Amino acid sequence: MAALAEQPIVSVRDLVVRFPTQDRRATVKAIDGVSFDVRAGETFGIIGESGSGKTTVGRTLVFLQPPTSGTMHHDGVDAASISTRELRQHRRDYQIIFQDPNAALNPRMSIVASVMEPLKLAKSGTASECRARAIAALERVGLAPETGDRYPHQLSGGQKQRVLIARALTLRPRLLVCDEVVAALDMSIRGDVLNLFAELQRDFGLTYVFITHDLSVVSHISDRIAVMYLGRFMEMGPTEPMMAQPLHPYTEALLSAEPSPLPSDLRQPRRIVLQGEIPSPIDPPSGCRFRTRCRYAQPDCATTEPVWRELTPGRFVACHYAGQPGFMSSQPTHHGSAS
Repeated sequence: MAALAEQPIVSVRDLVVRFPTQDRRATVKAIDGVSFDVRAGETFGIIGESGSGKTTVGRTLVFLQPPTSGTMHHDGVDAASISTRELRQHRRDYQIIFQDPNAALNPRMSIVASVMEPLKLAKSGTASECRARAIAALERVGLAPETGDRYPHQLSGGQKQRVLIARALTLRPRLLVCDEVVAALDMSIRGDVLNLFAELQRDFGLTYVFITHDLSVVSHISDRIAVMYLGRFMEMGPTEPMMAQPLHPYTEALLSAEPSPLPSDLRQPRRIVLQGEIPSPIDPPSGCRFRTRCRYAQPDCATTEPVWRELTPGRFVACHYAGQPGFMSSQPTHHGSAS
């Protein structure tokens, strides 16, 4: 992992993003009040189920989605307070790599043209200079120069994902949001791509926000992890202590679903199956949002919203009972409270 600097590159406070429904009678609470810092040089992982809001967080960080409320500072600069021209220049330092390379690449453009596109839009050099930088970026991510003359349909999934990484690198960003970047790749290719991210971070001093639903991926690459559920963070902290001893029941359930390398007769029967589906973000449960699926839920979980608090240095959690002796260590008597 890269050495961490003290000054956060991104500081988010009480971020809220809401979308109107089709009939505009209600709003989808995609993000409903999250606060966190991303330190320069680190990999900050965000994990959660589909519909938890993690992709919206990533899109907001790179200005693709304006926040409904809350503040977001990049190196102390409030993006909402600068002019459109300044924002256009400022946002070059914050790039995103999307999950589906097939949707992110224009099938009618050659690979080198796609990689050159950000440079052309930024008017960064002549056509020949932009092409040279694009070819250099392709080589840096492990693709031969002749790959630039091909089209997306002529490349494998892993090669296309490397093209997206090369394209993001052309503007020399400081922060990269990686949205499920290995989810569509074969297991044999994932390791190579993750190793490439580690090399690029070391060589260019990059900062990553790594968004995924795969706990094994995020725990392998991240310095810190935030666990997201229904628009809010449930837990956040350094990777190793969180993996060893989760503080929130949702994190515990996610960890229990991880495959074990041990033979079946040596494994502990620790799988926790969450009951039901994730509730609607239009009308989330009262109190604790996870209570309808939490096997430890108590009556006050339905009436009182848990406070987002720092339980131990660097470890934050939103749970009434986290940290109490014996919590999550014995067989529960509940399987969630009524909606």
